[in-house]
Amino acid sequence: MEYVESNGQTTEASYPYTSGTGNTGTCQQKGSPVAHVTGVNTVKRWSSSSLLAAIAQGPTSVTVEADTATFQGYTGGIMNSSSCGTSLDHAITAVGYGEQDGQKYYIVRNSWGPTWGDKGYINIATQDGWFARGICGIQQTSVWPSM
Repeated sequence: MEYVESNGQTTEASYPYTSGTGNTGTCQQKGSPVAHVTGVNTVKRWSSSSLLAAIAQGPTSVTVEADTATFQGYTGGIMNSSSCGTSLDHAITAVGYGEQDGQKYYIVRNSWGPTWGDKGYINIATQDGWFARGICGIQQTSVWPSM
């Protein structure tokens, strides 16, 4: 997020995601920036209400543990399993939220493409209570931009 604050953000069309395709190296600025960030806001840790409020402002960068079979094998529904883990290793974007049968959840876009999960998305249950790290650790470290 700090990089975008300093340099702006290009479109995915001008700088497509290439991880896993044999490409290595460092990130490069390609194309003209189409979005600019004026500030970075930190979400209060372990608070579902704070993360929901941030998402209401716009797309929010969240971190999760994604190296487990539970996360990697997600195909639909609401992820609500502690076997997902809370050791953060993957940043993705929360884009919305919802509620089904009394269970609130975050709508999160993953970067692994539309063949993963539910057309590239995962619904992750919110978790309340003191020291609630969240399912897959989602409520530990999150930020959203001021534009």
